[in-house]
Amino acid sequence: MRARKPAPGGLGHEYQDALKYASWGVDYLKYDWCNTTTQDARASYANMRNALDATGRPIVLSICEWGTAKPWLWGQEVGGNLWRTTGDIQDRFSGKKEWEPGNCCSFGGTAILDAEAEIYSYAGPGHWNDPDMLEVGNGGMTDTEYRSHFSFWALLAAPLIAGNDLRDMKPEIHDILTNKEVIAVNQDPLGRQGRRVWKEGDLEVWSKPLSGGRRAVILFNRGESEKQATAKWTDLDYPESLSASVRDLWQKKEVGKSTGKFAAAVAPHAVVMVTLTP
Repeated sequence: MRARKPAPGGLGHEYQDALKYASWGVDYLKYDWCNTTTQDARASYANMRNALDATGRPIVLSICEWGTAKPWLWGQEVGGNLWRTTGDIQDRFSGKKEWEPGNCCSFGGTAILDAEAEIYSYAGPGHWNDPDMLEVGNGGMTDTEYRSHFSFWALLAAPLIAGNDLRDMKPEIHDILTNKEVIAVNQDPLGRQGRRVWKEGDLEVWSKPLSGGRRAVILFNRGESEKQATAKWTDLDYPESLSASVRDLWQKKEVGKSTGKFAAAVAPHAVVMVTLTP
């Protein structure tokens, strides 16, 4: 069971609330930062972690103060298991939208990617950057954009929490959310978050180290026309002379062997996602 947020007046009642969550069989607490004033985020979340631990039930603590106090710097130390890094996700490919004038923001997919690009080193087993739940299937993006969205959440080692109505989704959305090879990238036991290793204009290359010396790689095209993108081994911390087998995770087929680099045409707003196996 998952509890989303404390009831109004949760401040000062953390231990009472934690006991109630435990009695309900809660496994996952997303603890929001709503209606706070001068509270210190770090101390407040440490208090909630201590309250959860005192129940004797293992409960995941999801810190949700939208990246305001840079929780990636202290979240692990106070016992957080994951922490939101931005404002709420919005079902759109790019851009930001103010909640109200002067009060930032809901983030589109690429805006979240840009916010995540430099904090990859703070994630690891048991303590993850959280770019918010998936929007796949909610209708604001194309299927191509949803494949890109899902691919990146897998590469970022993000929690894969479906945000759509699972009772009513078209087959194309089901196929995105259940792609076992993409999910395996997310669940790789090495527990490393992927990062952007190259960018030029609308083209980007992202890479995630996997167990066994493998790599997951995304070629990404933010633009409005098809473009050729290239992942160079030297950008992936591979020697240029290395030969690696390439597997396309969306086409679900072996592409062949490459040495030194891998290149592919990438459609607008799309990704080519592959694994490289030396």
